[in-house]
Amino acid sequence: MMNMTEAVKQLLIINIIFFVGANFVGDFAYQLLSMHYIENKDFKFWQPLTYMFMHAPVYKGIAGNLMHIVFNMFALVSFGAVLEQFWGSKKFLFFYVSCGLGALALHIGINYIQIHSLMDEVASLNFTKSEWQLILNSDYRSLFDNNGKLIAGPVKTILENAHCTQEQFNVISEAIYINKGTMIGASGAVYGLLVAFAFMFPNAQLGLMFIPVPIKAKYFVPGLLAIDLFLGLKGSSIFGSGGTGIAHFAHIGGALIGFLMMWYWKKNSFNNKRWN
Repeated sequence: MMNMTEAVKQLLIINIIFFVGANFVGDFAYQLLSMHYIENKDFKFWQPLTYMFMHAPVYKGIAGNLMHIVFNMFALVSFGAVLEQFWGSKKFLFFYVSCGLGALALHIGINYIQIHSLMDEVASLNFTKSEWQLILNSDYRSLFDNNGKLIAGPVKTILENAHCTQEQFNVISEAIYINKGTMIGASGAVYGLLVAFAFMFPNAQLGLMFIPVPIKAKYFVPGLLAIDLFLGLKGSSIFGSGGTGIAHFAHIGGALIGFLMMWYWKKNSFNNKRWN
């Protein structure tokens, strides 16, 4: 088994520090360091980087959350060490962060399309930009009393003045939900590593706990991406329903950037644009 390389080791340490620290601090850390939608009032300029080191919390006692960081770190060590051995630390880190940012870009892009498509559905309400900002950034749970009725306040006033129907409010509620969602985890960057590994070692046999027969990387990785694409489309408010709570399009985004970078590097590996 290949020894852990320097950049992979540092990434592993940083992820563990973030995970332990965030679970110790609690909601404040997740609010500050997770990636918020770019039009959300809680979005901060550092979140496109810090979100990659945040993982699902265990302090809330949600079963299975620990597996989020375990699987990501296992994949980082398993595939990242091999790639860093070939590329060196600087090239590896550049690739890793680029895939993480690519994952973010596609995820945010899909969210933008979803939110603005929903807004277009209720365009007849003629909300102003400031009214939309107030509505989208409201705490959905605080809008209702114990009887399920809207509490008097700015949002209720806006909706009543616009004569908002229940059907229209359901559309608005979905837009609020997407706007308030956050993104965490190294999965997008890890998917880029998976693509790079399959690109360089297509015939390497990969085994899974729930699949007893090893599968070649050139089949395993595309199959995994096909599942993510299906689940992402199924869970999208545009394409279907039945979301899993996983940022499937972020996985696709990380893999896409990983593929494009590998394709470009291979194409230019023997000319003056080569990165040694």
